[in-house]
Amino acid sequence: MELRIAKRSYSFIFSTAVDGKIKAWLYDNLGSRVDYDAPGHWCTTMLYSADGSRLFSCGTSKDGESYLVEWNESEGAIKRTYGGFRKKSAGVVSFDTAQNHFLAAGEDSQIKFWDMDNINLLTSTDAEGGLPSLPRVRFNKQGNLLAVTTADNGFKILANAAGLRSLRAVETSSFDTLRTPIASAAIKASGSSSAVANVGPASSKVERSSPVRPSSVPNGVDPLGRSVEKPRVLDDAIDKTKPWQLAEIVDPGQCRLVTLPDSTDSSSKAVRLLYTNNANGILALGSNGVQKLWKWLRNEQNPSGKATANVVPHHWQPNSGLMTNDVIGVNLEEAVPCIAVSKNDSYVLSATGGKVSLFNLMTFRVMTTFMSPPPASTFLAFHPQDNNIIAIGMEDSTIHIYNVRVAEVKSKLKGHQKRITGLAFSTSLNILVSSGADAHLCVWSIDTWEKRKSVAIQIPAGKAPTGETRVQFHSDQIRMLVVHETQLAIYDASKMERIQQWIPQDVLSAPITCAAYSCNSQSVYATFCDGNIGVFDADSMRLRCRIASSVYLSPAILKGNQTVYPLVVAAHPMEANQFAIGLSDGTVKVMEPSESEGKWGLNPPPIDNSVVNGRTTSPSTTSNHTADQLQR
Repeated sequence: MELRIAKRSYSFIFSTAVDGKIKAWLYDNLGSRVDYDAPGHWCTTMLYSADGSRLFSCGTSKDGESYLVEWNESEGAIKRTYGGFRKKSAGVVSFDTAQNHFLAAGEDSQIKFWDMDNINLLTSTDAEGGLPSLPRVRFNKQGNLLAVTTADNGFKILANAAGLRSLRAVETSSFDTLRTPIASAAIKASGSSSAVANVGPASSKVERSSPVRPSSVPNGVDPLGRSVEKPRVLDDAIDKTKPWQLAEIVDPGQCRLVTLPDSTDSSSKAVRLLYTNNANGILALGSNGVQKLWKWLRNEQNPSGKATANVVPHHWQPNSGLMTNDVIGVNLEEAVPCIAVSKNDSYVLSATGGKVSLFNLMTFRVMTTFMSPPPASTFLAFHPQDNNIIAIGMEDSTIHIYNVRVAEVKSKLKGHQKRITGLAFSTSLNILVSSGADAHLCVWSIDTWEKRKSVAIQIPAGKAPTGETRVQFHSDQIRMLVVHETQLAIYDASKMERIQQWIPQDVLSAPITCAAYSCNSQSVYATFCDGNIGVFDADSMRLRCRIASSVYLSPAILKGNQTVYPLVVAAHPMEANQFAIGLSDGTVKVMEPSESEGKWGLNPPPIDNSVVNGRTTSPSTTSNHTADQLQR
């Protein structure tokens, strides 16, 4: 069914399936826009309130537990969960809404009622018996009549006072007006007879308070653990019977590659690159402040609908135009672009030297702008537990903890000497780690926003402690990848001690432009100023595979005067061996190993002496470290 959202200029459809997935679709044949997990992860039905302002779902788990919830549809978050279910269900619970005020559900051979603004059960009735275990229910448009199925393939009509007056053909008896949503009369109909049955009154009193409405500023929160599939980990087990050797890929035929089509000006550099969390799209931010979105469609060539190098995606452009940052008065040569996508893939936060803009990723419309410079924003990160909260790194070296819902800076963190270049949250350690152009890392408590520690990254001799430093947590939320043009390093974030380091050398000696963990944190993808791409074993930081620029650049570009190289790399959120690169000429490419290889190069053998590139390091013991080991 079509669900039209109040006060919105577009329509979309929600769909549910027996796997517990909830998807939302626009009328553009481009696949689902959002992908949630329903409570219970099994059969679910969804309904809006009569005025279209409130969204509800009722579902079950395979164990028979029932869940009736209200959603904040603008954020993809569960707003409240209603209690009162007692019996484990062998099927789907039927429910309906009435007059923007009441909910009714059929369960345990009863009809149960809730006030929409109260999670506690309001009242229940068995309609004088004869109901199946899971009766189906449906209100009329006015909400004063409720049809209920019976065990003998008939149905009953429950009515309140107004509903009884509308049933002129039914003889009514005297009764007291009730204060519950459905009052004391029930009409039973079956294939053979009809009769009137009285339902005993309930004493619960309904006191309606003002409904709590979703915020008018959607902020992309998705605390559900939205339909993020587990990474499909290919066979990465170390084969100890084979000697380790570096894989060299120098020809396009040695891997799978797709160039993302661009129907707009692609002359600006692709300076920031993200996969959508559901893995069916890629978002790029250009140096000119324009954001581009590519989507893979679900079809015969691509049954999963996820990003792949085997199929060319669609460059998606709605009629509302491009997503362009506020760049009025901004020197684009000096601006530091930054971007973050919401976990439900509905909203994008970005800035290019000007205000931070919140875009709706379905329509490309600007929802709001905030944080006018100076200083300008240089890095953005959503809080992992509450995406109403955003950590914003600033050009003046501060970090602002900003609440989007109330449009207010809650805390201002000071600890760096130069602009912020990276932010990463760890839920296991309950910390925020920041990196700056001063080559320092700072650790902040998420609870109090106090600084707990500050360390300088170890810059090789002869190199200046300047430039961008990025941080990303390993999937264990304890180890951390630190990226600087002079090195790749792995830190134990519980003590902020470096446990591995790799410095450009030999075949990869140019400065590093970007690096990222694979989705399973077993590999590190790194790009270099000379066009090379390196794939490293994340545990040992040994180079496993080198991909030359001749793989992804045309002979004309290679022979020309223009130097084209990757500025940014992003790892697929579900496929451990796929990554995307954004190039200095504005193009974006997706790369995967050949189907015959299945992975990038051979795994190195076990390290016996913990020596990495001639540097002795301590074995990692991070799994035993806890947040309380952080020292001030």
